[in-house]
Amino acid sequence: MKNKPLVSILMPVYNAADYLKQAVDSILQQTFEDFEFLIIDDGSTDQSLQILQFYATKDKRIKLTSRPNKGLVASLNEMISQAQGEFLARMDADDISLSDRLARQINFLESHPDVVCVGGAYELIDSKNRLLTTISVLCDDEDIQKQALVGHTSLSHPTVVMRRTAVIQAGGYNPTMLPVEDLDLWLRLGEIGKLSNLEQPVLKYRLHSKSISEKNRIKQRQKARKACEQAWERRKIQGKFEATEHWRPGSDNLSKHQYCLKYGWWAFNSSQRQTAIIYAIKSIQALPFQKNGWKLLACSMFKPLQNSKKD
Repeated sequence: MKNKPLVSILMPVYNAADYLKQAVDSILQQTFEDFEFLIIDDGSTDQSLQILQFYATKDKRIKLTSRPNKGLVASLNEMISQAQGEFLARMDADDISLSDRLARQINFLESHPDVVCVGGAYELIDSKNRLLTTISVLCDDEDIQKQALVGHTSLSHPTVVMRRTAVIQAGGYNPTMLPVEDLDLWLRLGEIGKLSNLEQPVLKYRLHSKSISEKNRIKQRQKARKACEQAWERRKIQGKFEATEHWRPGSDNLSKHQYCLKYGWWAFNSSQRQTAIIYAIKSIQALPFQKNGWKLLACSMFKPLQNSKKD
């Protein structure tokens, strides 16, 4: 009789055909192999289901469900109910897991039984797989929880691996908290055990205009405040909400300009000269008469790079 897999990977999919192959391949090519790959196609109208069906015929670890659209949180909770593993690993259909991600995170959780959830640092890439920067993360439980209680999410959702028993004890994902269902869960998990991150990157996190976070930037802040207020009440503490800034661009030209500048300087400081030039041009296209875009373009074209990792 076959033993249950140690890890259940949860990946909801909705119209992710553009990036889906890279995401699935990054899981199937993990150095750690004792997992089941739970995937729900949540009513996709593009080619996502056909891509997933092809992969499911090639690898028996894939457990594919296809049904009408119910939304992200419903899909996640459905996969939690299906999961057989001791650990639950999150994965998004537009990201790329590094090949040793699971091996390192499972080793960490097995070595730290008081930790119920571990994430990791991650590389930010754009829709064309261009590197923007590497995001460092807080690793200590006290620091992560302190930030979560004021609205900052120090655990990036698609990087985490969680103990299934802890997630069930916490009640799973709260459907009323979308699109901050992750922050809300971290706050509740933090009342059960410790939270942590690995210092080294475990994932390539993709920024693109179709992502849920970018489409729900205002609602995110409102729901994040509510999640924190509920946590303050549960923990019987006085809190102050601080996460008032958006981290994705809006549809206005000023926002686009500002974020293209940010991405461009990230790329330049990561020695990605061509990527920096691309975002400098985008920032200029958004607001041609702002000198900051032209400064970025000039630096990207002519200023020496600070380190040897060049694109």
